[in-house]
Amino acid sequence: MTPLPHRFPGALFDAVATGGGGAEALGLLARAEHTRRLAAVYAVTTAAREAGGAVAQEAERAWELLVEARRAAPVATDAVLTHPSAGPALLGLLARLTRRSEDAPPVHWFTALAAAATVRAGLPARVRWPVAGPWVALPSLGRAHFPGIRPGGHAELRVDAGGRATLAAPGTHAASGPVTVPDSPYGRGDRWQGAHLLTTLDTGAALLLDSLDPPSFPRAAGRPDDLGPDETRRWAVEARNAFQMLRTGHPEVYEELAAGPRLLVPLSGTGRGVVSGSSAETFGCIALSPPPSTAAFAVTLAHEMQHNKFAAMLHLFDLFEAGGQELYYAPWRPDPRPLLGLFHGAYAHLGVAQFWGRRATTEPDSALRAAAQTHFARWRSAARDATLDVLGSGRLTPLGERFAGRMLETLDALCRAPVPASALRHAESVARAHRTAWQNAAGRTRTLPV
Repeated sequence: MTPLPHRFPGALFDAVATGGGGAEALGLLARAEHTRRLAAVYAVTTAAREAGGAVAQEAERAWELLVEARRAAPVATDAVLTHPSAGPALLGLLARLTRRSEDAPPVHWFTALAAAATVRAGLPARVRWPVAGPWVALPSLGRAHFPGIRPGGHAELRVDAGGRATLAAPGTHAASGPVTVPDSPYGRGDRWQGAHLLTTLDTGAALLLDSLDPPSFPRAAGRPDDLGPDETRRWAVEARNAFQMLRTGHPEVYEELAAGPRLLVPLSGTGRGVVSGSSAETFGCIALSPPPSTAAFAVTLAHEMQHNKFAAMLHLFDLFEAGGQELYYAPWRPDPRPLLGLFHGAYAHLGVAQFWGRRATTEPDSALRAAAQTHFARWRSAARDATLDVLGSGRLTPLGERFAGRMLETLDALCRAPVPASALRHAESVARAHRTAWQNAAGRTRTLPV
């Protein structure tokens, strides 16, 4: 499993900086993220070897299984390694292994990852690892329920010569007998739960809904434990409607989303609009609460896709110098943001402004078109102001100057687009109210750049 170097053409770098990039950029970023996962797997194995003892032995066995699986079925194995949950779990395990101040942590999740790869590869194997509770997960595939399992118990995976996989918990009572792992990663059974397949996009990429795999969005609050069939159907209908809107009205956003599999993590609604988020190590994953409309669903996907792209770009390029303590006003947040958060948000809201700019000219309903015009006016100015603060931070590298400069050029063009006076007035009123509320918070006007 040797990582390969990557080259990012300058023209494509500039295209991403303008808010786009298309399938070509997403394909390159996905390959780079795959290389990052390979490096993380190797780093975990190396750190476990240095820790020695049982940790080293278990990690070495997991490494051997991953190498064998990738040799036998590289595409299937890479689907496990690039699953969103693998990123934060591998990096978290690496961080714990490299902390010399504590005992070496168990690497059971690493073994479960290797076990999932053997299943996907159809590789005959027998794998055993300790588990912490009644749900035993195979990352990227799903989880099996063993209600009789006790603390300190073990799971055992067996894959036969025909590729049939069963998961068992030896020592549990008869009702917790072996569970057959479905051939499909979206399969479900009496004691097996997998992700829900919402739809398949034009490219053949799957759109999944998964509330079962916590590392896919580790800091998510309000995640339901699982979804019933009625709620799943609602998500599927709304997702298909949102992707249809993107395919017909926002083709580049659709092209980027359809460039690879996408995983949605459902969050509980708050009653105050859509709650959404992305995580730097979960490329391809978007967490969101049930959107109130097709347009809200579509713009949330566009927004979080920008965060996905920017996080992956930061894994490839140093766009700013680390270490600054400055905090900045962000027109979309109630709290002050460091430069990283401001840069991330400005890039995401560039995509939001582009989305609403398109809706402002294509939406057939007059009331919805007026709302889109207000959103467009609001977010193009907000993203431009934030980008100016990023450029004025004094901490950008030459590549960061180039990236933010392309963002500003794009936003300048958006700000020249005609918008009805009523929409401008409404947008400016909302912007002033937000800034005033922010400035009224204790001490901010004295300590923070605005």
